Amino acid sequence: MNRPLSVLAALAVAVLAAAHFTFEAMGQQTRGKDRPPPVPKATFREDVLPVLKGRCMDCHSPGNAGFEASGLDLRSYEGLMKGTKFGPMVVARDPESSNLMLLLDGRADPKIRMPHGAKRLSVCDRDAIRQWIREGALNN
Repeated sequence: MNRPLSVLAALAVAVLAAAHFTFEAMGQQTRGKDRPPPVPKATFREDVLPVLKGRCMDCHSPGNAGFEASGLDLRSYEGLMKGTKFGPMVVARDPESSNLMLLLDGRADPKIRMPHGAKRLSVCDRDAIRQWIREGALNN
C-alpha cells in the first residue's frame, strides 16, 4: 500500500473508533435517563422503625423513663427527627455526627449509652440505621 493510502486508512479507522465510543457514551446517557432512581438500601418503615419498636420504644414514648428524661419520642419518624430537649438525634447524610449513632455505637458516656441498661443493638441493626441516615434519613 502506498503512503497516502495507509495514512488515509489509519485516519478512517481512528474516525470510526471515535464515532463508536461517542455513540456508545450517548447510548449510556440515554439508558441512564430511562432507568428508575436507585432503590434505597434502608428505609425508615422497614429497617429503622421495627428496631425502635422492639428495643427503644418501651422507654422512649410518653409516660416512660427515657421520654421523661430526654423528651425523645420514638413512636414515629416525626418524633425521632424532632430529637430531644437537648438537641437533634439525626444529622441526615452524616451518621458519624448523629447523636443517635453515638449513643447506639457506645461512643457516648456509659451512663447514657443506649439502650440503657440493656444489651447493645446488633451490628446489623446499627448498620441499617447508619445506612438509612447516610441515605438522607428519609421518611420512607
